[in-house]
Amino acid sequence: MSGCRGPIPAEENIPAARAGGLGDLPIVVIGAGPVGLAAAAHLAGRGLDFLVLEAGAGAGASVARWGHVRLFSPWRFDIDGAARRLLEAEGWTAPDPDRLPTGAELISGYLAPLAAHPAIAPRLRFGAHVAAISRLGHDRVRTSGRENAPFLIRLASGEEIAARAVIDASGTWTTPNVLGANGLPAHGEAAAAPYIDHALPDILGADRRTYAGRHTLVVGAGHSAATTLLALAALAEDAPGTSITWAIRAASASRTYGGGDADALPARGALGTRLREHVRSGRIRLLTGFHTHTVSRDAGRVTVTSRDLTGAERSVTADRIVAATGYRPDHAIASELRLDLDPVLGSTRALAPLIDPDQHSCGTVPPHGVDELAHPEPDYYAVGVKSYGRAPTFLLATGYEQARSVVAALAGDWDAARDVRLDLPETGVCSSGLAEAQETRVGLATGITGGLLAAPLPSVATASGGSCCG
Repeated sequence: MSGCRGPIPAEENIPAARAGGLGDLPIVVIGAGPVGLAAAAHLAGRGLDFLVLEAGAGAGASVARWGHVRLFSPWRFDIDGAARRLLEAEGWTAPDPDRLPTGAELISGYLAPLAAHPAIAPRLRFGAHVAAISRLGHDRVRTSGRENAPFLIRLASGEEIAARAVIDASGTWTTPNVLGANGLPAHGEAAAAPYIDHALPDILGADRRTYAGRHTLVVGAGHSAATTLLALAALAEDAPGTSITWAIRAASASRTYGGGDADALPARGALGTRLREHVRSGRIRLLTGFHTHTVSRDAGRVTVTSRDLTGAERSVTADRIVAATGYRPDHAIASELRLDLDPVLGSTRALAPLIDPDQHSCGTVPPHGVDELAHPEPDYYAVGVKSYGRAPTFLLATGYEQARSVVAALAGDWDAARDVRLDLPETGVCSSGLAEAQETRVGLATGITGGLLAAPLPSVATASGGSCCG
């Protein structure tokens, strides 16, 4: 079984590639997050040689950045099938399927044990930052013999690795969207960077002092924005002088408020209800139709100015800005490959209509796999949240099925590759959220890096005088 011999050392890897032995080269997986490790588990299960390259220092490095946040998809949706089989064979016991893990618990209870599994650990390299992908001896223009040339993966260190296929599960965490409402950076945004935080700061934990007693402007209408707003509202109860402004481009926050009790994930459904109550009570000031155009600093504070299509301007001054404006994929590392990207979302052209956020929620995305993820560049696949481009409709379960389908295709099992199935919780809108009672905390929803998440908050009284513990 070729998968038993581990990754090929770099100094041996390139000569083997020049000899034309593609079958002797590993399949390279980029990223050791949930979907990257799921791909590794499927590759191990099929006896295929592989190498996982992770830029961070450990499994789930991006997940660790939001370790304080609680998913609103329970454990039963968060564990890949092949990964479960590998782990259980080593005596691992799955967590309570109905419990909502935090990001930190997702790592400690699942990703770290999976990365340490003897079928994966010898083939996993940390601190391996992929700088570029090409074909050995071929730039993007050269066609002759291209499909028979191995992939060339160049690391930031200068090391080069040859591979017979590439599964890119590198995610989008490191490429957040800008504040500017038109997709371009707002004027002055770069200079104001010391005042701007991106999604999911640990407001009730490590970052508390940054926000307590200060005015924070949250920009964005998705799950990350909602999570941050509710954390700030909880902080305001304990820290006098804490004030909150929420700015969105839309004319209404109804999409963020979501489907309430109609949501199939209870931890997502109550979020919008709580957020609406905070806005109605005045705890959170909502600015609709706000199109960020300019950011300026003055005397230790920052002013954000909106300019609408008529040229009318209005401004808000705050101490901090949280830019919860989403993420976008970075395809620069594959610029020498032949990609067929949708011009709007940045996903594959075939996948775009299936994940269009104007037509689909997380739970209504149809099953899809290797055929929808394929590019004109044979054997290169972006999977996981990166495959969705700028669409916020991704779920971990979707990424796991992508990984299974792609690996089956690379193994030559096309019947399995095309037998794609998804069992997703139905939901009215993807950008909705709720709080669910569980233990002594409130679960708040957000959508980030391939999961539906919920930040842990203390029990907070609702406008009706009750409380919700999650």
